[in-house]
Parts: sequence; C-alpha cells; structure tokens
Amino acid sequence: MTGERHDAGQVHNLSRAGKPLLVRYDLAAAGRALPREALRDRAPDWWRYRELLPMRRDASIVSLGEVMTPLIGLPRVAAELRLGDVIVKDEGRLPTGSFKARGLALAVTMAHEFGVREMAIPTNGNAGAAMAAYCSRAGIASYAFCPDDTPDINVREIAAQGGKVYKVNGLIDDCGKLVGEGEKTRGWFNCSTLKEPYRIEGKKTMGLELAEQLGWQLPDAIFYPTGGGTGLIGMWKAFAEMEALGWIGPQRPRMYAVQASGCAPIVRAFEQGVEQAARWENARTIASGIRVPGALGDFLILRAVRESGGAALAVDDEAIEAALDECGQRDGLLLCPEGAATLAGLRLAHLRGLVRWGERVVLFNCADGHKYPLREANASLDRTQPIDFIQL
Repeated sequence: MTGERHDAGQVHNLSRAGKPLLVRYDLAAAGRALPREALRDRAPDWWRYRELLPMRRDASIVSLGEVMTPLIGLPRVAAELRLGDVIVKDEGRLPTGSFKARGLALAVTMAHEFGVREMAIPTNGNAGAAMAAYCSRAGIASYAFCPDDTPDINVREIAAQGGKVYKVNGLIDDCGKLVGEGEKTRGWFNCSTLKEPYRIEGKKTMGLELAEQLGWQLPDAIFYPTGGGTGLIGMWKAFAEMEALGWIGPQRPRMYAVQASGCAPIVRAFEQGVEQAARWENARTIASGIRVPGALGDFLILRAVRESGGAALAVDDEAIEAALDECGQRDGLLLCPEGAATLAGLRLAHLRGLVRWGERVVLFNCADGHKYPLREANASLDRTQPIDFIQL
C-alpha cells in the first residue's frame, strides 16, 4: 500500500504508482444510515448494500435483475470428509450466468455515472459477456478482446449482447496489452481486472451476502477459484468493513485460493513465501476462467490468504474433471470447471489436513455449467427393435 489518496466523483484507473486503487468509505456514517436490521426490509439483491457501494445516486444503477445467489449443500461430500457442512454458493444464477456480473455491474454503473461512452476489457469469456450486457443496458459501447481458444459460446454471447469482440492469438494478459494500447489512442475506459477500483466493490458483495445468508457467522473456510483474484480480495475487504460496522466479529474464514496446476502463479508465490507472483509461462487448463498467467493484484491475494491462515492450492485438470462429474452425478449440481476446481481443492486440502472435522466450508461456483462444453452422451435406441430394458 502506497498511501495515495484520490478524490471520489471522477474516473480512476491505477494509482500514480501503477497499483490498484481501493475504495474507502465513511463507515461510521454508513453504519448510521444502514443498521444491519434494516436489510430485512430491502429487496433480495446486492443493491441492498448500496451504502457500501461507490455510486452516489441510485439513478446511476445499471441493473439486469440481480439476485442473491443460493447456498446449496453437498451432503455426500460433507459426510465423506466428516465436515459439518460443504456449501456451494452458486453464482451461475446471476445475469449473464457468472459472478463476473457483480464486478461489471458496478464498473458499468460507475461509468454510467461518470458519463463514459466506451469501455474495453480483456476476457477469458464471462467478464466480456457481463460487460457487454451491462454496457448495452446503459447505452455504452463495449469492446472485448479474448484469447483465440476462448469457448465459442462465450465469444458468441459477447456479440449477442452488443459487444464488439475480437479473438487474439495470445493469452489474457496479451489481450490486456491491446486494451491498454486502445486506452491511449481511443480513450476508452480500461476495465481490466484491478486496473479500475469498481469491480472489487461489486465482487465484495459476495462476502456481504454470504455473511447475511449464514446469520452473520462466517464459515471456517472459503475455497475460491483464483485467476485475477478480484473476488477473493473483495470478500476480504467486505469482512473488514462489516467488522468496522459491528455486523460481525473478528473471526475470519481461512481463504484458499485455488488454481489449476497448468497455470498456478499464486500457488508458486505462496509456496516460495514471496509477495509478487512471476508470470506463468505456457499456461494451460480446461478451466479457462482461471487461466491468468499474471495477476496485477497478486500481493493483495497473497496477503489475504496468509492473513487468514489459508493457503494457495493447485489442482490438475484430471482432478477438476473428476470433481465436475462427482458433483453432477452425486449431488445433482452442475458446476463450471472453475467451480469444480474448488471441490478438487477441498479434497486436496482434506488430504493435507488443512480442513478439520465438523468445519463449515463454502465453495464458490463462479458460473453456470451449461456455458461450457459438456461430455458427449451418444447412447441411442432403435424403437423399431426389441429393447432389453433390464440392461439399460
């Protein structure tokens, strides 16, 4: 932290030191305006926490019908691992089908408040779709740059929701360089992860919402799929703000940043005991949303993980696929690959003795599993021939 201060009420990207900016609030005033009990009378969406969000006018809000996402138990996993609860917070129920809607709704809301006319983003798919949808709602032009192996459904989704989308022969950080070049030449608002302060504020609503849904008792551990890490950073910020408001006590969950073994810069930095994560070369994983070779907020992710007593964990693609199949076939919940990575991460943590008997654990499923390629299912029957129903 450099201690820089910047005035609210104007567009911001990075600090003068080239680091992420964090929004600060008058929490004493917010607490007077929003006692915890007042939430009972508000609509069940994340705008219920508006005193803890950066927009100054409710009229600025750009909404597509957001909901509080459900908590879904995995009782078979909990029983097998002898945990008190294993709960999935299913972010796939949000507009555009992913938790990217949280951050991008806030970023577009602030752009709308500031009169921004064009926004651009590097994306592995879901963030670009969310920005395109909210920008179209607000009447803002949007541009998305994605790696050329981004799932086709994500690319088409961005275009269908009004975004101009371009596939790039590189990874997401290569796409980010193009967004930065366009920012200089076109002047569009650069919505890259942590290069503006508002997406964190949207993502922190996951922490606010989770605490409220659990009766203001935070879980023992949170497993979070970590690419750029905005949500993990945002939740850690939310917990501090809630304590300052008197909504929760000092207890914190252990934060587990889960990455794919084919792209694990945060895990490597955690294990090396350093605060900066070197770029991961030749990044590969089926969980494209966490294929982020270098995170601008690496030091913020690592601080949250270490301060919480958690860890950074890497799981391979085979474990991710096994977890995806397990959750769908045993508990009926279709996870996205990144969400399945958190279940694989929980199993790894259990093997290492990092989670204990009777604990409550929350996994974040960051998107609707239907947005991703699924395994083929080609079994067929000829209705004109005898069918052995016993053998089906």
